[in-house]
Amino acid sequence: MGKSITVAYALWAAGGPFGLHHLYLGRDSHALLWMLTLGGFGLGWVREVIRIPAYVSEANQDADKERKRPHVTVPPPVGPVRFAGQVCVGIYFGTVALIGLNSLSFFYLIVLPLCVGAGVHLVSSVGQQTSDLQKTLTACLITSPIFYGSTLSPLPISLAASVTAAQHRRFKPSRTPESTQQLVPRLYRLGLAWLAFSAPLGYCIFHNTTATLYYLSDCVAALLDIFWFLPWLRNVFEYILLMPYRILCALTGGGYYEEAWRKMLEILLKEYTVREKEALQILSLKEEATLEEITRSYRELVKTWHPDHNPSKDAEAMFVKIHEAYEVLFQRHRPLRYK
Repeated sequence: MGKSITVAYALWAAGGPFGLHHLYLGRDSHALLWMLTLGGFGLGWVREVIRIPAYVSEANQDADKERKRPHVTVPPPVGPVRFAGQVCVGIYFGTVALIGLNSLSFFYLIVLPLCVGAGVHLVSSVGQQTSDLQKTLTACLITSPIFYGSTLSPLPISLAASVTAAQHRRFKPSRTPESTQQLVPRLYRLGLAWLAFSAPLGYCIFHNTTATLYYLSDCVAALLDIFWFLPWLRNVFEYILLMPYRILCALTGGGYYEEAWRKMLEILLKEYTVREKEALQILSLKEEATLEEITRSYRELVKTWHPDHNPSKDAEAMFVKIHEAYEVLFQRHRPLRYK
């Protein structure tokens, strides 16, 4: 029985971000992607208002037309939207792994690249196309050690995987459409995939909230530090971060909430890492120390431990530690500017 455009649009409107219309059309990979990203972060769901007729037409192709589809080695055309989706979903899967699975052994060498590769391959398998999973994962495993330990490592790993997936793209082999299979087994597989994705993240959020916030704050701080040489771009990025709260203030007609959220963001961005806490101990400072207090303590300790004035054997090593500690804390306490 053919699929109805009316039903597809109704499911798109009622539960589109959860992939109900893709489930109806037998596009299980697309449905799973929408379940895990809430409709492609909302953007993909909106875009589909003009794509649904093509999806329905594809689902209604009969077996003869399916068999007539070219099986030559000519790959399908490169789609910029698909490629951008691969990169974004790869980063998204990597971020979720960093939040929920970073305590596992060999995380940065094995777990993280496999999670990023799974996200990229999921986007590659949407619709009639697919890619070489083995080569995509291999690209992730090769790239991962180069950026070992970095909170921004999902970005280059996802780029490498997306390029590899695009180079090895191909049409899916002819097979029985998923829409003709039984619904219960399909829902069972989708449910297992959803649980595998969400269970580690849910555990981390509900049982390790502090670590989650620390990671998020480190990510935001790392992103802002990239633009230290372009203050205007840094300010634009901070403005985007605060945009939801500015909208809330506009709707409520008050400014108090904006100031409160600004203060919260500033505190979040200034959470101390383990290295920074060690630097505070070296300079004999508390966590609430200001930049002026840090500088004052640094100058006093430099006078005490400078090798030219201190004959102690440990003077030079201590002097280096003091200087490194000051550099770490100075980078953290560069003032944030809000427009």
